[in-house]
Amino acid sequence: MAEMDLAEGLAKLALHEAGAADSNQENVKPNISLADTASLAGGDAVKSTLPQKKWSLKDFEIGRPLGRGKFGDVYLARERKSKFIVALKVVRKSQLRKAGVEHQLRREIEIQSHLRQKNVLRMFGYFFDEKRIYIILEFAPMVRAYRIYALNISTSCELYFHSLLLNQFTYSLHLQQGELYKILQSKGHFSEATAAKYISDLAVAFAYCHSKHVIHRDIKPENLLVGLKGDIKIADFGWSVHAPTSRRTTLCGTLDYLPPEMVEGREHDATADIWSLGVLLYEFLVGSPPFEADGYRATYRRISSVDLRFPPSVSPGARDLISRLLKKDQSARMKLLDIPKHPWIIQHTTGASRVPVSSTNSSTTNK
Repeated sequence: MAEMDLAEGLAKLALHEAGAADSNQENVKPNISLADTASLAGGDAVKSTLPQKKWSLKDFEIGRPLGRGKFGDVYLARERKSKFIVALKVVRKSQLRKAGVEHQLRREIEIQSHLRQKNVLRMFGYFFDEKRIYIILEFAPMVRAYRIYALNISTSCELYFHSLLLNQFTYSLHLQQGELYKILQSKGHFSEATAAKYISDLAVAFAYCHSKHVIHRDIKPENLLVGLKGDIKIADFGWSVHAPTSRRTTLCGTLDYLPPEMVEGREHDATADIWSLGVLLYEFLVGSPPFEADGYRATYRRISSVDLRFPPSVSPGARDLISRLLKKDQSARMKLLDIPKHPWIIQHTTGASRVPVSSTNSSTTNK
């Protein structure tokens, strides 16, 4: 029965998106063709002659694994006809049923497939078979270049290798999914310029999502990717909700990034994402979340009381911005589209001269 409910739910979603009238259609028709899609490099349109069609696993060459999750794995893949490279997320139905989250996947597909913004990872479509659901996603690659002292080396036949002749040397480019969490862990923390760019871009992306009545509710480094040109990408909408009525009460997401209203069981709205951006900015600059503590209860208390402490390494401008985002009063949090206009952001993203920013005492200003 659960197997049938999941299949029927996905089929209904696909039919609704495609505007189809025939409820007996075989498999699932993707809501988005790979034509008129975003490029891997940075969001520009890519021309393709691919027609809209029903996808199946036979349409793709499968490469190496890009990541593993609780419900399935993500693989590098290439559409056979166009040679277009994508990330193929393979979700096991049995794991979804076991966890009782079939509805969550349907919601994630419905939400992410309709979003079109350069810092939101694009979902091109999906299909399924008896045991698995396949989600076709934009591949956000990072590049590692290995210099090879030779002029003529054949391109590798494997999906994740390409050759580029540059400065009389052949470089083999190893493409991999750029997971922000792993990058942050390896570096310890980001520079102010990198952190400012990421937060500015995310603020605009989440303003776009909110304009579509989508609240993310689980912003953290593990749910972000970095693309070929350093563009940050929102990649996971598993806890997202389409909420035209704005107010929600479900407790979800990851504790370190949740706002006071959520940990206290009060109603929350889109401003929960603004709080999470403040937590994210702090972690970018320091290397750990601001309310980290020993145990759930201690973390809960620090979030609820907005016990915000800055190490000396965080500049006055960054402190000011973080303090404006981490307000207990939801209505007092800085508006998303005001974040790129903050003096600290401008200073580190446009090369502008230093703009004086008064530091704040977060223990008295964040209530």
